Amino acid sequence: MRLLLRRCHLAINPAFFTSHRSKRLLSNLSVKPFAVNHATVSATKATLLGSMPIPFLSALFSTANTQKMEFPDKRPEQEWRTVLSPQQFRVLREKETERPGTGEYDKHMPSSGTYQCAGCGTPLYKASHKFSADCGWPAYFDSIPGAITRIEDKSFGMVRTEIVCSHCGGHLGHVFKGENYPTPTNERHCVNSISLKFTEDENTNNTTRTGEA
Repeated sequence: MRLLLRRCHLAINPAFFTSHRSKRLLSNLSVKPFAVNHATVSATKATLLGSMPIPFLSALFSTANTQKMEFPDKRPEQEWRTVLSPQQFRVLREKETERPGTGEYDKHMPSSGTYQCAGCGTPLYKASHKFSADCGWPAYFDSIPGAITRIEDKSFGMVRTEIVCSHCGGHLGHVFKGENYPTPTNERHCVNSISLKFTEDENTNNTTRTGEA
């Protein structure tokens, strides 16, 4: 019980995120840009995060970005609640994060097809963009041109790059650079499965977006 109370205290105590020890822990959760055994590091990270209580995971990895941006899909949050599941709403609209290793598309490796935004149906990634990063979430080294918007995220004393759908602003995840994965871009788009919907159709022009203003 004491351990559980201590974990809950860390999850809600802002001082946790400013201490030297916690900053070192948080920085270690993103792989540094030098040669490492990605499988070992990612597996360890996923095990650590998977053992955390869900409230702690959300508090640690949700994006506290207050930057206001305009997107073509201007549906109000109340309408989003009616078209998204509660889990989709928490991630896409409230910017929370799935537990690692639990997403539908984590190990999904199709030879063809397209990953669309689960909110508005915008094509985001092709199957050929996906690679195995063993990080606990779907990983892509590139996206369909213009489909992704990058936003600087300074939450919790770190500087990260949030990625959202360019059409509706739905939260997808974060992009990390310089991790030395064997990909053409040296980038990893770390995306929540619940933010995506897969279709076998590779013709992105056939997709009908919803919520066009």
